[in-house]
Amino acid sequence: MTVTANWSYPTAIRFGAGRISEIADACSVAGIKKPLLVTDCGLASMDITTRTLDLLDAAGLGRAMFSDVDPNPNEKNAAAGVKAYNDGGHDGVVAFGGGSGLDLGKLVAFLAGQTRPLWDFEDIGDWWTRADADAIAPIVAVPTTAGTGSEVGRASVITNSVTEEKKIIFHPKLLPTVVICDPELTVGMPNFITAGTGLDAFAHCVEAFSSPHYHPMSQGIALEGMRLVKDYLPRAYADGSDIEARAHMMSAALMGATAFQKGLGAIHALSHPIGAMYHTHHGTTNAVCMPAVLQFNKPAITGVIGRAANYIGISGGFDGFCAYVDGLNDSLGIPKTLAGLGVKNPDIDRIVAGALIDPSTGGNPVEMTKENTTKLLLELI
Repeated sequence: MTVTANWSYPTAIRFGAGRISEIADACSVAGIKKPLLVTDCGLASMDITTRTLDLLDAAGLGRAMFSDVDPNPNEKNAAAGVKAYNDGGHDGVVAFGGGSGLDLGKLVAFLAGQTRPLWDFEDIGDWWTRADADAIAPIVAVPTTAGTGSEVGRASVITNSVTEEKKIIFHPKLLPTVVICDPELTVGMPNFITAGTGLDAFAHCVEAFSSPHYHPMSQGIALEGMRLVKDYLPRAYADGSDIEARAHMMSAALMGATAFQKGLGAIHALSHPIGAMYHTHHGTTNAVCMPAVLQFNKPAITGVIGRAANYIGISGGFDGFCAYVDGLNDSLGIPKTLAGLGVKNPDIDRIVAGALIDPSTGGNPVEMTKENTTKLLLELI
């Protein structure tokens, strides 16, 4: 089956195999004549990146690239990226990669024309209005994984390397102007990245669907996103060249990030400080946290998750859904505890403190207190 489409929600999306060939036209639509391609160091020398640079160069747009991007990007990466952008006289960004490349690329486009420091734009209250919106450069986003959904997000996640805290920088104009979703770019992902990113998308959908906030559009998107992960993540994991499965997983990633406008919860509230402090892979950390968080929220979500289970074809209601999640994690090689991610003797007090101030906490169905969050974390160690 060929999955090809043009969508205009939540931004302009060119979806389908081979559509990276349209990168130059996407830049033209966004008004970019001299782009800086921002990606992570692992992707910098890969064929998919070289090919994209070749396409830009052939169209007269140059082949400038910045790749000093850590797996959990921080303010040092952002400062270096802004310097490269301004020194090169660029007028827009091609954010290319997984969550790290996409988030850092968007942040470079956001910060390059600002005069205030980075942390003045943290997602607190109306701090986003401090930005000079006219100085935000246009962004074309090209995901090379299927999980984070940052390509359709209005925020970037950035780690404060001094405090070891993940922060969210928000602005409506961080939403890319054009997105190219080409599942062929994800074919080379190793299995553990396919698993971790796919379960990140699943976590976005599960938490958005469980959030008590009112947003029926997000509710529907999250539900279908869960179904796509259930049906196609095992296929993508078993055969990385399965383009149909890869395409549907890219859709699930888009859907998860669109749906979580409704809210996230304890999975992400815990995953963010753990990732900031111990540099774990974000999606895999979410997957480790998910079974315990489902049980934590059981008093509030039994019926909600039961309805989701019915829709996606899982018998047994809430308990059946939890059993499915356990089995899925096992089949994808996900560790059962944080120790399996290399988190040894964790600083429980700091992780809990970070979780309780994380914006995701506000979407959790059960109130998170210091006491019950500490108990939850101890179950994950």
